[in-house]
Amino acid sequence: MWMKRRAILVSGLGLLLAACGGRTVRGESVLNEELLARAGRGDAAGVRDALASGADVEARDGLGRTALLLAAAADHVEVADVLVAAGADPNARDSRLDTPWLVTGVTGSVAMLNALLPADPDLTVRNRYGGVSLIPACERGHVDYVREVLKTGIDVNHVNDLGWTGLLEAVILGDGGPPYQEIVRLLVAAGADVDLADRDGVTPLGHAVAKGQTAVAGLLRAAGAH
Repeated sequence: MWMKRRAILVSGLGLLLAACGGRTVRGESVLNEELLARAGRGDAAGVRDALASGADVEARDGLGRTALLLAAAADHVEVADVLVAAGADPNARDSRLDTPWLVTGVTGSVAMLNALLPADPDLTVRNRYGGVSLIPACERGHVDYVREVLKTGIDVNHVNDLGWTGLLEAVILGDGGPPYQEIVRLLVAAGADVDLADRDGVTPLGHAVAKGQTAVAGLLRAAGAH
């Protein structure tokens, strides 16, 4: 009788431990989901609480995005500060090959750029087009971001998979207006090669002339472009 009761007790204990273990796993999953949701909506206090409760700072959603990437994409700087302090990786890639750092070049957020710099982001990391964060910023006319990111020592002459530098993107995809003129000035001052051509051998000046960007063409000529 004693042996039978002991077997029942051992069996029950095993089931209880398994159940508790299951709840622990589920609890971690819920915490991670809460962390990601709170980061995405800019709830810095909620992010801090989720981390303190045991959420994984590198937890990912179904698209491979971490909490820091979600915060960077939505420009939730206070959330990013909390996550960076907790050791979040600014180079964690999602399924689209985006990283928190790369996203700053798309959004043009100088505040987010500065929030991520203490995490020592990889300035050479490339997006799905083979470009560093400077290039999409040049394409989109993010003057303040270009000014700030050039201070980091990022490669001003980096060439992406399309064969374009930041200067080429500013001319080819820009409209030649004041923001793009200022970006050209900044790139030239930072040492951009004004004669570095695309795969077809067309230089930034050649593109500026073809697109009727008179002011940009003048800036390039003044910088010695051919």
